[in-house]
Amino acid sequence: MKKPQPRLSLKADRFFDPNPAVRTVARKLYQSVKNLPIISPHGHVDANLFVENNPFPNPAELFLIPDHYIYRMLYSQGIPMESLGVRPLDGSSTESNARKIWKLFGENYYLFRGTPTGAWLNHEFAEVFGIRKRFTGATAIEIYDEINEKLQQPKFRPRALFDRFKIAVLSTTDAATDTLEPHKKIRASGWKGNIIPCFRPDGVTDLKAKNWKTNIELLTERAGVDVTSYSRFIQALENRRVFFKSMGAVSTDHGVSSPHTHEFTKGEGERIFQRALMGQATAEDAAQFTAHMLMEMARMSIEDGLVMQIHPGSDRNHNRIIYDKYGPDKGCDIPMPTEYTHNLKDLLNKYGNDSRLTVIVFTLDETTYARELAPLAGHYPAMKLGPPWWFHDSIEGMMRFRSMVTETAGIYNTAGFNDDTRAFVSIPARHDLSRRVDANFLAGLVTRHIVELDEAQDMIYDLANGLVKKAYKL
Repeated sequence: MKKPQPRLSLKADRFFDPNPAVRTVARKLYQSVKNLPIISPHGHVDANLFVENNPFPNPAELFLIPDHYIYRMLYSQGIPMESLGVRPLDGSSTESNARKIWKLFGENYYLFRGTPTGAWLNHEFAEVFGIRKRFTGATAIEIYDEINEKLQQPKFRPRALFDRFKIAVLSTTDAATDTLEPHKKIRASGWKGNIIPCFRPDGVTDLKAKNWKTNIELLTERAGVDVTSYSRFIQALENRRVFFKSMGAVSTDHGVSSPHTHEFTKGEGERIFQRALMGQATAEDAAQFTAHMLMEMARMSIEDGLVMQIHPGSDRNHNRIIYDKYGPDKGCDIPMPTEYTHNLKDLLNKYGNDSRLTVIVFTLDETTYARELAPLAGHYPAMKLGPPWWFHDSIEGMMRFRSMVTETAGIYNTAGFNDDTRAFVSIPARHDLSRRVDANFLAGLVTRHIVELDEAQDMIYDLANGLVKKAYKL
């Protein structure tokens, strides 16, 4: 007799504390926010998905190809990138059979047990696509065919899923030189989905950036300013920010190695910029320039109202062999120790007391939560803490964040949740997990008589919706 396949079953009380008193309160708090609209103020979903609104090509393209969380785990077990359909930069051959890629994924899905990726994917399979069998090598092709058939239906196209997921706002992340053509086309189509850009200038503010000189030439074209001097560079950035705001942007984003901030002395900016134009900028030049540009971005945010996000502390493309062969965003980035108290001092002393500025600071270094970030955000009016990010947007990571931050900064100096994903169909799974974890944390406060139930009900709404609206001025 053929052995029956184990069923995929999402427990109603998943992620809640097994203590019955805590679980009862967590369940009540979660139920009050589970159906609230999703606000996604920071992420990397491609806006082109919603332009033509074409069906997703196949399950492998939908789930696996955009998700570096999946790549890194599979590669860590010795599975070659080519076998996952990742094409080398030199154009050499790679696996192109989507069913074969999916079967390999299924055979190794057990690797994600106990990880947030596994929790998200199980939610996507069960809640988005109605899959009732566990994803394994034995069920992979059956599940592939079931999902693939559904992807051909109108209700599984990107715009329909956007509406079904109850997404109120979705922010993309876009280079300062981007034309934002997909955003223009979405607007012109008459579709009401609220997809907004985010201004990310790293390609022109980081002198070490690949193709920096080419990016400056593109900035000249897009900003209508001949960027031949530092002052014209600043003017071009200000022009681009005006354009992004006209397209609905509410924020900027800065992916920096260090959150170091420091203002140039007079004339220093011009000297470094000219050395960069001549290809003579040093590593020290680049570090100083980035530190100064964070100061400039804060100044501009006070003037134009864009919320400033700082995402530091990642040693990007740590595996040079993979980067050289396949390019960035292949799961090779590693967190680094990061210092904030001294590094942010110049910015916070100059601008941190100005209520017109909102600067949302993220970290990949959990040791800074209680020691530095909570005290800083618990004092400076302009500073808010971003949610657990990247390696820490997990069940235990979110609980550690709340436990280490709340006593010093409260929840009202934090910025709610953002999913920071390239994988579109993972958005509802990520927000659902966050709402469950926050409900569980607050239930612990209620059952220990730290806050009252009615206060926790206000807090869970703010964590799910209110804080992100306020922080990003939505």
